[in-house]
Amino acid sequence: MKFKESVKAILYLFPALLIIGVFVIYPIIKSLLMSFYADYDFFNDVVHRYGFDNFIFLWNDPVFHKALKNTFIFVLGVVPISIILSLWIAIMLNSITLLNKFFRAIYFIPFVTSVVAVSIVWRWIFHSNYGIMNYFLSFFGIEPIQWLTSTEWAMPALIILSIWKGLGYNIIIFLAGLQTIGDTYYNAARIDGAKRWNRFIHVTLPQLAPTTFFVFIISIINSFKVFDEIYALFDGKAGPSNSALTVVYYVFDKFYGEWNFGVASAAAYVLFLIIFIITLIQFYINKKKITY
Repeated sequence: MKFKESVKAILYLFPALLIIGVFVIYPIIKSLLMSFYADYDFFNDVVHRYGFDNFIFLWNDPVFHKALKNTFIFVLGVVPISIILSLWIAIMLNSITLLNKFFRAIYFIPFVTSVVAVSIVWRWIFHSNYGIMNYFLSFFGIEPIQWLTSTEWAMPALIILSIWKGLGYNIIIFLAGLQTIGDTYYNAARIDGAKRWNRFIHVTLPQLAPTTFFVFIISIINSFKVFDEIYALFDGKAGPSNSALTVVYYVFDKFYGEWNFGVASAAAYVLFLIIFIITLIQFYINKKKITY
């Protein structure tokens, strides 16, 4: 009986396993092998030599170094601000009783909207002459900023767009976490004379620690993988003079632009290793500092 149930379960799972094997597992294995292709004939699909040439190339490639630097700048610019803003907005939304579902939907719309559509809108917002961003800045006496054509402001423009785009998801997750905090904790804190700020520090933040940890992990991984926003915002380029070049865009350019599959695969696995190490560190800190 158990054998028949196992066979039936395998038959049900087989279509999904087939798709995962063909479109996920096989590309992972193939790209890992390609990262060690030192001499590869693409047209005949023949590997003449394996080695670490692609990783050595990355080690000495200043463009890859710039992509790594820009990626870390992007992550450091997006993740903390996004988490702080989304937590603040989630706390405000959690206190609203009238039309609360409407406001939550409004904040979630940017997350589910097409990146291309969002980027087109933001290209107009960042327009040097007619953009609404420079229009508002003019009220404070600030001269028009070349957001998308200046090497100095391309990355800040990308960071602003990415923060706005990802707020909705983080807000929903924080709202779910806030609703699990019972009123008993807040009532006890009020009885002890705790003010609003003290209740936030000593009740809300500790109770939200697991949720914050989850949002932090997801935000870091997504930020390291940024690509769509760059491609759409800068019209298929990595910003002026590669000022918004990230590792994923570097992989894309090497793979589809130069057909250098070995270097692209090696760069992808370097990024994977970076994310993996950072995630391990986060989980280690989680075990030490966060109580569920």
